[in-house]
Amino acid sequence: MKYELPKLPYSYDALEPSIDAKTMEIHHTKHHQGYIDKLNAVIEKYPGLQDQKLEDLLKNLQAIEQMEESDKTILKNNGGGHLNHSLFWQMMAPAKEVDKNLLVEIEKTFGYLDEFKKTFTQAAVGQFGSGWAWLVRNEAGKLDVYSLPNQDSPYLKGHTPIIGLDVWEHAYYLKYQNRRAEYVENWWKVLKLL
Repeated sequence: MKYELPKLPYSYDALEPSIDAKTMEIHHTKHHQGYIDKLNAVIEKYPGLQDQKLEDLLKNLQAIEQMEESDKTILKNNGGGHLNHSLFWQMMAPAKEVDKNLLVEIEKTFGYLDEFKKTFTQAAVGQFGSGWAWLVRNEAGKLDVYSLPNQDSPYLKGHTPIIGLDVWEHAYYLKYQNRRAEYVENWWKVLKLL
């Protein structure tokens, strides 16, 4: 299977002023495309893996015996980058589409939506260096919030990502420079699920 850059469900300027059009365009066409190109190059070397779902490959990465360790690292980094970004684009929108079931579950787990937002924001702002903040469903089926470095995907832990926020500088630096907390605060305005 050859992976392709997914089309955005909105224009590059649709998330203004929270996320600027230039950042969206570069992030989508350069960064995400770069992960896909490297992912395709490594998968091409292993025909037996080409028909497997990328999520399953990441969940079982260490069990893939025929793959060299250096190629596992490439798959982890670039497969994670592709999956993370594919989810990221879909969870944002210029208009809210609140997922009421998710909202109820968040309130059951975290007490209040504001408490969840505080916990998630701390994970995002507190991530040292590049990475992501995540709301996931863990192996027990419960909601959990944490951050992961680089392009590590929750699938590597056997978890299912629900909401992810890219806190690599390329996601916000053109508009926010070193003001990650301001970026995170404005990102909540374009998160369509809540």
